Amino acid sequence: MSGLVICTALRVERRAVRRGLPSSARDVRVVRTGLGPRRAARAAARLPEHAALAVTGFGGALDLGLRPGDVLVATEVRFGERVIRCASARPIAERLTLAGLDPRTGPLFTSPRLVTGGERLRLAAAGVRAVDMETGPLAEVAIGRPFVAVRVIVDTPAMPLLRLGTVRRVRIARSRLRRVTPVLVAWAGTTAEAMS
Repeated sequence: MSGLVICTALRVERRAVRRGLPSSARDVRVVRTGLGPRRAARAAARLPEHAALAVTGFGGALDLGLRPGDVLVATEVRFGERVIRCASARPIAERLTLAGLDPRTGPLFTSPRLVTGGERLRLAAAGVRAVDMETGPLAEVAIGRPFVAVRVIVDTPAMPLLRLGTVRRVRIARSRLRRVTPVLVAWAGTTAEAMS
């Protein structure tokens, strides 16, 4: 059994997480799920046994207060009709604050496709702060275990994903993701100790 499994969707995210792993991290597995909820659901069904699960990577902001490079800790994951609460949101946000990352917190929505235009506005009006395409199916299999979802913002309503400047924003997000990783590892270690 792994102490911590960290799931990412993209190779660039997985690479950033692996580079951020502290040399002392012994019992951590990094799993690339692939893009989208279907692939994430298939990956969720094949996850190795673990004591704690973290889902991390890039996300899109819906909230006008979020900027590229901001770190969002999900307080809940909305997926289809489900709302999955994230009990570890506060402790991980506190740890990220101590690491100098100034995280934001709030609801995260998992979508089957890129969210644009009117759908962004509708979700923002419902209180959702950011969107991704993988967390929901992974959060479902984590129920009853320590779980966190941490996303680094790449695009915003004012700076859409497929526009000039995306490469620079991805570089910023990748750097932040490397800094998030040791915090996830420390959180999982403390969580495992508390459960034993």
